[in-house]
Amino acid sequence: MAFMLSALVGLEREIRQKSAGLRTYTLVGVSASLFMLISKYGFMDVISNGRVVVDPSRVAAQIVSGIGFIGGGVIFMRRDVVRGLTTAASVWLTAALGMACGAGLPLLALATTLGHFIIMFVFPKLVSLLPKEQRRAEKLRISYRDGRGLLRTILISCTNLRFSIDHVEIEREGVFLADASDALSRSDHEGVEIEEFPNKGHVILRMTVKGKRPISHLIARLSDIDGVVGVGTVNAIAELE
Repeated sequence: MAFMLSALVGLEREIRQKSAGLRTYTLVGVSASLFMLISKYGFMDVISNGRVVVDPSRVAAQIVSGIGFIGGGVIFMRRDVVRGLTTAASVWLTAALGMACGAGLPLLALATTLGHFIIMFVFPKLVSLLPKEQRRAEKLRISYRDGRGLLRTILISCTNLRFSIDHVEIEREGVFLADASDALSRSDHEGVEIEEFPNKGHVILRMTVKGKRPISHLIARLSDIDGVVGVGTVNAIAELE
């Protein structure tokens, strides 16, 4: 039941293309269920005539909380993209498997291990068959240093991630320079400027992009380009202002 219900929650997240998707939610749900089963049935051999001889469940409780620090160590965030969630959930699941084996519940551990491999190898194939959200248009605002030939690099990065580009506008210090019709010619011009006119200031690039991937992936990729000062959606920047 935990497998199916947590998978349903993850399925909804996956269709909406959230950072934590089908595999992460299912791993966490199955792991939590395993922890609970271990706590409930794993210590029956230490109870005699209704009297608890020892209390090993205290150790189990500490493992559950302590393993979170290890899992948290593999999670990191670059700009708006969260990475390592599935790995952290797998670490948590592995701790639960070890507890099950230590508590003398090998069948439970084996069954959960089988579930883990189903999650990791079968679910990706199922995800590829799921209906995806339609390509949505997002308007980006990118600030970069002028005179380095960065415009062409930015446009190529967008197309490499399979984002289509439309309505390109370029401004330098509030002065309109170009639109979509001459964006590439502008990028060629910048390639000449890199030697003749270094440190020309910042250029503001506004463009509408459409893609099946989350816009956060594109923002992270563009932010890694040397010379790009800031990247964000127009709506998000408007809210901050």
